Amino acid sequence: MSRSPLNPNQLQSVGSQDALAPLPPPVPQNPSTHSWDPLCGSLPWGLSCLLALQHVLVMASLLCVSHLLLLCSLSPEGLSYSPSQLLASSFFSCGVSTILQTWMGSRLPLVQAPSLEFLISALVLTSQKLPLAIQTPGNCEHRTRARASLMMHLCRGPSCHGLRHWNTSLQEVSGAVVVSGLLQGTMGLLGSPGRVFPHCGPLVLAPSLVVAGLSAHREVAQFCSAHWGLALLVILLMVVCSQHLGSSQFHVCPWRRASASSTHTPLPAFRLLSVLIPVACVWIVSAFLGFSVIPQELSAPTKAPWIWLPHPGEWNWPLLTPRALAAGISMALAASTSSLGCYALCGRLLHLPPPPPHACSRGLSLEGLGSVLAGLLGSPMGTASSFPNVGKVGLIQAGSQQVAHLVGLLCMGLGLSPRLAQLLTTIPLPVVGGVLGVTQAVVLSAGFSSFYLADIDSGRNIFIVGFSIFMALLLPRWFREAPVLFSTGWSPLDVLLHSLLTQPIFLAGLSGFLLENTIPGTQLERGLGQGLPSVFTAQEARMPQKPREKAAQVYRLPFPIQNLCPCIPQPLRCLCPLPEDPGDEEGGSSEPEEMADLLPGSGEPCPESSREGFRSQK
Repeated sequence: MSRSPLNPNQLQSVGSQDALAPLPPPVPQNPSTHSWDPLCGSLPWGLSCLLALQHVLVMASLLCVSHLLLLCSLSPEGLSYSPSQLLASSFFSCGVSTILQTWMGSRLPLVQAPSLEFLISALVLTSQKLPLAIQTPGNCEHRTRARASLMMHLCRGPSCHGLRHWNTSLQEVSGAVVVSGLLQGTMGLLGSPGRVFPHCGPLVLAPSLVVAGLSAHREVAQFCSAHWGLALLVILLMVVCSQHLGSSQFHVCPWRRASASSTHTPLPAFRLLSVLIPVACVWIVSAFLGFSVIPQELSAPTKAPWIWLPHPGEWNWPLLTPRALAAGISMALAASTSSLGCYALCGRLLHLPPPPPHACSRGLSLEGLGSVLAGLLGSPMGTASSFPNVGKVGLIQAGSQQVAHLVGLLCMGLGLSPRLAQLLTTIPLPVVGGVLGVTQAVVLSAGFSSFYLADIDSGRNIFIVGFSIFMALLLPRWFREAPVLFSTGWSPLDVLLHSLLTQPIFLAGLSGFLLENTIPGTQLERGLGQGLPSVFTAQEARMPQKPREKAAQVYRLPFPIQNLCPCIPQPLRCLCPLPEDPGDEEGGSSEPEEMADLLPGSGEPCPESSREGFRSQK
């Protein structure tokens, strides 16, 4: 028996009830369960800046986790330069990649940040170069758990012991990031993501999302263990603001008057700011109480300049070795799997149709460009669509391209000022763990809810789901606990196999894809109703034609580049929308401002009786 699809009314931030298929008159509900009504008028810049700041806080949490874990394994003796400059270079590359992604990539409001897939491959790449004492089982994990006493001394003299080892390791990791970016860009330009994505139904993406939500639980627990009181406090405040007070609306006055009859607009402030308010409160409380649970060397103001221009080769050029090539291949495959899941999840949370093939190909190619830039700037982490930031979109039930552009500009500003980037490292580690824990929980729950798009009572589907999730969690744990590392006699092959077999999202996606497309099953059983190879066909079918066409315009190229599509060589035509795409049938060109905002209130003023879920900013 096939279950009914997820009710699209659950998230009302980009679609109103009037934008869906005719339904029976709704029964009166408790006001606390209502989503806020869509706003008509332009989105205030003040609200956009606050929402962008929330994304930056989530991204900073992910960056701190990645950099601390990597620096812990790389340099037990000394660092040749300030870690804040390394962090600033990552912010700069993430900002550039975010702007490119939302402007001409997938066009979804996706924030780009280093994913854990890059960290896993980087740790595998560097683990074989560490001294024997550090490779002792349990020793490095003990150092990882001791966050409060982590010490990373700066060493600038040429006689520093371990300095050459540090620089060589970082160069090799940066080389792997460059290789992964080149491979991702090549796959995107050839249209490989667009060919693969239509074959990824709910039974492929749902296990991947579940594993993505569970994959960071160890790191989250380790950071929260630095002070469980602060971690529980920030988690409690985020839950209260987003859920218990989510329907509490406040009347705010728009910054500019749209018309003489404009009125105050109700706004669910607690839900929209359910990350900023808890983080700010707990950050202030921890400062007053004098809790110091992060390395003080990372926030020393004398170590970082106020103004700094990231440029390639400032420290050392990336080092391309066979081991770096192997790690880069692993990074590219795992990050591509993760990004495709992010595209599907973000589109579903915003009630948009599944990303078309050309949007997936463009998005992955520009993510590769961002990783190449990150590697050339010396960053040990590439850029990919961030699951925690997508989880934040689901938490506040709103998303906006305008906000994503502001996030990119803020990150570029932080990249130009290591002193400001260093300020974000003063966020207590328990707060970082709490934020990532809540956002990852949203991703996990979205993965579970996706199972209802298929026949969850089918024995075929039960096996695919259970096998994919269990093996994706079993293999990395086995490699982590194995007393003897995997060895084939050739180091690059060891790095490649060890990296791929410890990537939970890649394992879940690969096993689900192979089983879903090789085990016989009906279209309805697989969750591909009406014979369409799309991920969320049931949700898309409930959307009337006009809102569906307006939603599809989100994935179109901006107006200046759209006109260049006829001039693009034939092998690269996979990056352009097809002539039969809904957005092209009406003959209208997508202006740069069109669909700039997916948040309610991003459209032109409209009467109360004719609200639509997707509006264009004029």
